[in-house]
Amino acid sequence: MPRVSVPLEIAYRILNHGPATLVTTRAGARANVMAAQWVMPIDFDPCRIAVVVDRTTYTRKLFDESGELAICVPSHEQAKLTWRVGSTTGAEVDKLAEIETFAAEIIAAPLVAGCVGWLECKVVRGAAYDEVAKETDLFIVEAVAAAVDARCWRDERLVLDEMRTLHHLGGGRFLASGEAISGR
Repeated sequence: MPRVSVPLEIAYRILNHGPATLVTTRAGARANVMAAQWVMPIDFDPCRIAVVVDRTTYTRKLFDESGELAICVPSHEQAKLTWRVGSTTGAEVDKLAEIETFAAEIIAAPLVAGCVGWLECKVVRGAAYDEVAKETDLFIVEAVAAAVDARCWRDERLVLDEMRTLHHLGGGRFLASGEAISGR
């Protein structure tokens, strides 16, 4: 399915509804993917995102080396994939070997095919951010490119009619996004 580029100043809309995510990284020849729920937009322009990447994960090792990661928003059809990559370690198995991916525009990390949206990100460096990351595993990243599945973007808004996103409930259970309701 074709992708649509999203202007960076409104790229936060890809994450604004709190979906489960897949975080990919690459350092040298080695790449990895993990599931992550603690990912949220925190600023508009530039589009900055808070993401927790535990220091014990293989993704963190690669992220520390590269300073880059991609945030992929899986569709409801990728629930088993999301659970699988969140339940294994890339230090022991190549989790991307059986997953269809494609090249990102700007960063080296691969993007997972079949997702609702993708954000290519680079870590924001600085003494304050680095100190917080050491203590909490919380990183601030800045989106440098963003795109969504063409079926999910109308009038500069995420539309989840044809595709739905996942919301992790714990223990391998997910809730798929549902009907959009107007509050106006």
